[in-house]
Amino acid sequence: MLTAACGAYIVASALCATPEKGRPMSYAEVRDLLSRHTRIIELSDSRGGRVCICPHWQGRVMTSTCSGPDGPSFGFVNRRFIEAGKPDARLNNYGGEERMWLSPEGGQFSLWFKPGAKQTLDNWYTPPALNQGAWSVEESSARMCRMAAEMKLQNASATEFRLEVQRTVQMLSPAELEKLLGEQVGRLLAGGDVNMVAYQTVNRIINRGQPMTREKGLLSIWILGMFNAGPQTVVIIPYRPGDQSQLGPPVKSDYFGAVPAERLRVLPEVVLFRADGKYRSKIGVSQRRARNVLGSIDFESGVLTLVHFTMPPDPTQHLYMNNMWQLPQPEPYVGDVANSYNDGPNELGEQLGAFYEIESLSPAAELASGEHLEHTHRTLHVQAPHHTLDRLARTVLGVPLETVRRQMLAAESR
Repeated sequence: MLTAACGAYIVASALCATPEKGRPMSYAEVRDLLSRHTRIIELSDSRGGRVCICPHWQGRVMTSTCSGPDGPSFGFVNRRFIEAGKPDARLNNYGGEERMWLSPEGGQFSLWFKPGAKQTLDNWYTPPALNQGAWSVEESSARMCRMAAEMKLQNASATEFRLEVQRTVQMLSPAELEKLLGEQVGRLLAGGDVNMVAYQTVNRIINRGQPMTREKGLLSIWILGMFNAGPQTVVIIPYRPGDQSQLGPPVKSDYFGAVPAERLRVLPEVVLFRADGKYRSKIGVSQRRARNVLGSIDFESGVLTLVHFTMPPDPTQHLYMNNMWQLPQPEPYVGDVANSYNDGPNELGEQLGAFYEIESLSPAAELASGEHLEHTHRTLHVQAPHHTLDRLARTVLGVPLETVRRQMLAAESR
């Protein structure tokens, strides 16, 4: 058995799925697979962008594409688990390009462990409210889908929560992205040589129970995006520069033990992380270092992925849940703002799948009954000539793609 820290992906033989080899599925193939097993809702735009949503699988965005039905499927979809049709109380690992969970995972306020339980893999279970049950579709159109659910949860301190959850998935246009990422990005995305798909999820929890307090435990919104790993895929995480004695390290990298140097590079203002689905590891960015944008580049397929999310101007002035498996946690309200996870085999040679994740978290808050917490997470995939992707990476992520390639992949090309 493996003992895990914060990370959403805890590997045991009951959960494992050996990654499938061969040609990745197209969007149409994934859509057809999903439609045979659950209800799907598809959003689309005029440029070939498609987004596939599964309300019965907790409102997940399962996948997307930027070039119509025959285009590439960007989300990791666990075909083996879906076709087996056997629910798993620990984790229904359907996959999914973007799903909503709640934090924290570990500590005295954990949602994954019962009161009094030792925080080890044997006792780890995804809360049923996050693992099963259909979400109702409140409104749907060609470009938007709004879903809702009611949830009851209990944390490791025996605090009970009753929530109303709302989640809206909405397609984004180049003009809308320009407002978020700047005029230069808008011009690049509007180019005729660019295929793109972009969407956002607006995630809201409303407290329908007793007032939430720091002493009994709070909640935050946790968004996790699973993408297909590749041999030439690298996650790029900009961070706030500054003296380490004041801001702490640029990246937390000890969740599953030390990350080998060839898989993690810390450059001035950016962290590079290998996302090949071959080595289980996770990194995080603290409240002092976080920026509200990160992404990845797949050099093999020529796809740049950008993730943008809502974040307070100064995250250090807010509470962020600590997801580490530790009892008690000395600082339960000092946690990461963004994370990335790369799946890989455990010591038994098993793994959940050939995927990596990009994650964001909201602050926590002491919600009175009827008050709400909201977090928006945006995903953009761009397939374009290398020079266009490079300009986007320089503008949004602050690093040339050649630097990324040289730092992470140069040894393999010799």
